[in-house]
Amino acid sequence: MATILLCGVDTFFRGKLEALLPGHHLVTTDSVDWPDLVIADISRVDPEEVADAYPDCPILGFGGHTDTSGLRRAHAAGFDQVVVKNALQERAAQLVEELTA
Repeated sequence: MATILLCGVDTFFRGKLEALLPGHHLVTTDSVDWPDLVIADISRVDPEEVADAYPDCPILGFGGHTDTSGLRRAHAAGFDQVVVKNALQERAAQLVEELTA
């Protein structure tokens, strides 16, 4: 399974992702493991900084449905996929599989 770096993801939502993505190795920025995928909460991190830090890694950004400017910034920064938080919760396994295939 994939090593997934969580950027800006709060501990509550991390718990949800762990339940939605069993078998995957979820890490934070202090990990020494290089990720197969980055999942970033665009309301808590700068999309440009994340894209610059992981240029060769697929990046999945998520944010609130009302944060249209943040969603646009993530697209402009070059994220591979940008979704609203509810869509990530509904399709987490599918999105991870698509981006790490």
